[in-house]
Amino acid sequence: MILPKVRDPRFITLRRGGSLTDPDHHLLALWAASCAEHVLHQFESVRPDDPRPREAIEHARAWVRGEVTMTQARSAGASPPTRHEARGNASQSCQAMSRPR
Repeated sequence: MILPKVRDPRFITLRRGGSLTDPDHHLLALWAASCAEHVLHQFESVRPDDPRPREAIEHARAWVRGEVTMTQARSAGASPPTRHEARGNASQSCQAMSRPR
């Protein structure tokens, strides 16, 4: 995960010294899942056998419902691809994104 050295306190929970309340954190997670779901078809058109993005979206929503822990939600869909898969994913994703709609 790529994060800046100094993080915006609006995106850090109260218990970690920021100003993000739990209800707002849940709302932010639902918004992120919704945004990801809007482009999921583009990823799946290139990588139909890769369930990681869909699993991550499902886990984000499950976390909001209290069905999984934050650690479980964060690790969902995060199993790293092999070097060969990563190279192919990057190339195919670029091709898919550059196609006219």
